[in-house]
Amino acid sequence: MKVNKKWLALLSLAFLVVIGLAGCGKKSDDSLQQIKDKKVLTMGTSADYAPFEFTIMKNGKKEYVGYDIMVAQKIADSLGVKLKVQNMEFSSIISELQDHKVDIALAGMNVTPQRKKAVDFSKPYYTEQESLLVKKADADKYNTIADTKGASFGVQQSSTQETIAKTQTKAKLVSESLVTGLATDLKSGKLDGVVLAKKVAEQYVAQYPDTYAIAKVKITAPASMKEISIAIPKDEPKLKAAVNKEITKLQKSGELDKLFKKAQEIQEQNTNK
Repeated sequence: MKVNKKWLALLSLAFLVVIGLAGCGKKSDDSLQQIKDKKVLTMGTSADYAPFEFTIMKNGKKEYVGYDIMVAQKIADSLGVKLKVQNMEFSSIISELQDHKVDIALAGMNVTPQRKKAVDFSKPYYTEQESLLVKKADADKYNTIADTKGASFGVQQSSTQETIAKTQTKAKLVSESLVTGLATDLKSGKLDGVVLAKKVAEQYVAQYPDTYAIAKVKITAPASMKEISIAIPKDEPKLKAAVNKEITKLQKSGELDKLFKKAQEIQEQNTNK
């Protein structure tokens, strides 16, 4: 029996359409299951931001510690998996998350409209304020925004502080990838100040009281930019729900406050060695 070529072509086209539709459905929300299957939760961070994340030497080996590491460990424990910390430059974290090279990101990260276009965020687990870290000799030099005119301030590249400093100061801004590098430049006199999250600035003052101080000038940020959250890949509601569930649990039990104090203690102990 001869087969009509026209009908054969139509049948082939219909088959291809069906296959195409099957592949064009909604992307499956499978990150959470993949994490459980591989039994590892990979966290992206930039470990130069004590007390949120920093490095210490333990038994001759470098170890990543801090508040964000502890929070991520709690999330990993709740999922029944191990935690793997992947350190990188802060400016690379969002793209690494988008490429699924890390599962979540904790790096003292504020939620901003621009970042929300690229990734999703958990509910806030910390609220921060901003400050200006200066040399101790300049503690009384910057009291108002007007006083910052002509100064050279450092900011971490791609950070919320970089955005805030552009509108909240009249200083010339110098962007670098690492906060530790900015602090060193401040100490050596290459910078007049560094715009930092207040808790981070306080850690530098506590660690080096004869070197640094916090200026009196008030640097403010919109309420939405004060909240610190966990970054999650787009369209992963199950993973986001699991993360939010653990954050809520830690908030209600008061464990988040305890973890932050513990992180500060570790930083102090490491400083005193």
